[in-house]
Amino acid sequence: MVSLTTAARARYFDAKFAADDDPWRYRDSWYERRKRDLVLAALPHARYRSAFEPGCANGELSAHLAPRCERLLSADFAPTALALAQRRVARFAHVSVERRAMPDDWPAGRFDLIVISEFAYYLSREQCATLADLGCASLEAGGTLLCCHWRHGGEAWMLDPADVHARFDARDALHRHTRIEDRDFLLDVWTRETDTPPLPPPEHDA
Repeated sequence: MVSLTTAARARYFDAKFAADDDPWRYRDSWYERRKRDLVLAALPHARYRSAFEPGCANGELSAHLAPRCERLLSADFAPTALALAQRRVARFAHVSVERRAMPDDWPAGRFDLIVISEFAYYLSREQCATLADLGCASLEAGGTLLCCHWRHGGEAWMLDPADVHARFDARDALHRHTRIEDRDFLLDVWTRETDTPPLPPPEHDA
C-alpha cells in the first residue's frame, strides 16, 4: 500500500478522470450497477431530509441518491471529477457539489444520511478514525450512515475495507442495522435511534 499526501491523492484522481470520465466504469459495469442497487436497497428509509456523500467521484451514485433526498451535498477533491459530478446532477436543483478533501473539509451541520462509498481506504488510519468521528458526530438521531468498499485491493490503498468499517463499528453511538459481506464488496449500514418517524416515500419514482 502506497502512502500519499492529500495533495498527491488529489492529483492522482484528477489524472484518472482527466484521462477517462468514467475510469472505474461506474455507469455501465455489472459490478457497479449491482452494488449501487444494493446500496440503495440497504437504506432503511425511503426518504432523507439532508444527505452527505463525500468522495462522490463523477457523481453517478449522487444521481441515484438524489431522488431519495430533500437535500444532498456531494463532495470530491479532484477538480475534474468535481466538474463531471456537477454535470451529472445538474438537473437536480436540490443537489450541491463542492470541492472538499476528507476528512479536513468535513462540512458543518447535521445529516440524516451519510454515504461513504469506495474512498475511505485511501486514507491513513488516523484520517479514517477522524472520518468516523466526524460522521458519527454529524449524524442526526434516527439517521443512517452507510459504508461500502471493494474488497480485492487497489492502487494507492492505505487500508483494508474491513479496517475502514471497523473504525465506524467501534463508535458506541452507531448501531449496526445491516451488513452485506459480498465476495466483491463489504457493505455496512448503521443508524442512531430516535422516536422521530422517517419521511414518507416519494409520490413518484425517479
